Amino acid sequence: MDAGRVPGWGALTRMTRIHRMLSRLRTVLTTVAATIVGVVNVSTRRMESTVELKPGDLAPDFTLPGSDGRTYRLSELEGRAVVIAWFPKAFTGG
Repeated sequence: MDAGRVPGWGALTRMTRIHRMLSRLRTVLTTVAATIVGVVNVSTRRMESTVELKPGDLAPDFTLPGSDGRTYRLSELEGRAVVIAWFPKAFTGG
């Protein structure tokens, strides 16, 4: 028997087998961690009241952070046309 081979694994060397096992372990641990983070996020989420607007309704006052670092409040822009453009950050699910 070849010293670098494991019986029953054909041409796979012991190091290849260890590498595959570590890769699978990383995948499982990453999946478990992502699941835990998701469960914690869902369980600790604040329940905010939702406002259903119809065409022609006035929007409630709100604040949003701008890409320039400023915080914008809708009430401060009263009387002006407001366009909200939203772009997700890189590598986010939104």
